[in-house]
Amino acid sequence: MVRLSFAGHDFDIVPQGALYWASRRALIVADLHLEKASWFARGGQMLPPYDSAATLADLRGIVGALDPAEIWCLGDSFHDAAGPDRLSADARAVLRALTAATRWTWITGNHDAGAVLTDGCGGMVRDIAVVDGVVLRHEADPGDPRPELSGHFHPKLRVQQRGRHISRRCFVAGATKLILPAFGSLTGGLDAAHPEIARAVGRQAEALLAVDGRLLRFALAA
Repeated sequence: MVRLSFAGHDFDIVPQGALYWASRRALIVADLHLEKASWFARGGQMLPPYDSAATLADLRGIVGALDPAEIWCLGDSFHDAAGPDRLSADARAVLRALTAATRWTWITGNHDAGAVLTDGCGGMVRDIAVVDGVVLRHEADPGDPRPELSGHFHPKLRVQQRGRHISRRCFVAGATKLILPAFGSLTGGLDAAHPEIARAVGRQAEALLAVDGRLLRFALAA
């Protein structure tokens, strides 16, 4: 993991695109988009139906390694409000074990708004939370001056290197905003330099990439 200081707190970037807040033993992830493949299948676009299992396996591996006491999911945890009903029995069992073992909080997003999560999946549901002075929400609010962690945009850093186009999920940081990449195994991404991301985080934003134990920073055009 790679250390990141933000809003007066120390976090660790987990290689899979999560944040670990050691002082709280809190794991923070965004945009799992569980049951995305099954949502596409309902519309006739058949995709391999393994995205939820893969995403939850990654999450279970991190939980096993770090033993967090809290898990915060920053919205769009399911791809649609009916997603929890389509979870396989095996995936549901994994999820229920995770939510039972931790203080698990679902922050609602635009995709999973209205989903009934607590009955079938466990955990607690919040629209927004404030934890040790840091706001946790799904989509960054440019008008809120408080330090904030969010998701929603699925940021990816796209660069040309040695004639090759490289795209990797990244964090985007501004003065008071930190946007997490999508954690889900079946998620696309928005260019970290996209104007909508710039509008959300403000001027002098940076894309943050953890590589080989180092934190690389890439300035993004205002």
